[in-house]
Amino acid sequence: QVRLVESGGGSVQEGGSLRLSCAASGSTASSARFYMGWFRQAPGKEREGVALIDSDGNISYADSVKGRFTISKDNAKNTQYLQMNSLKPEDSAMYYCAAGLQTTTVVLLEEFEFPYWGQGTQVTVSS
Repeated sequence: QVRLVESGGGSVQEGGSLRLSCAASGSTASSARFYMGWFRQAPGKEREGVALIDSDGNISYADSVKGRFTISKDNAKNTQYLQMNSLKPEDSAMYYCAAGLQTTTVVLLEEFEFPYWGQGTQVTVSS
């Protein structure tokens, strides 16, 4: 199984930056096919994909965060990061770390692709 623990959330003013981390543990997390991603959910809204990095290092971003957010992964530490710059109030949400084992060439930034989930970390951006 996999355990995902997020950290790094908090409150920041518009235009500021935050860096989220997600540490994965468990035997599955050490697999060469392990991929990770970030999702977010604002109050009253559906959860949406933010970014993912697959087992080959291919990266996808939601259009709303392109150019502002950067996802990265330290395979030796089984940890992924989300550097969030130029934050906007609409980025405020609970951010979730998610993961899976890759069985296809392309991993979609969709919830069904991610069987493992963290508890979430809150990000609040004030104007």
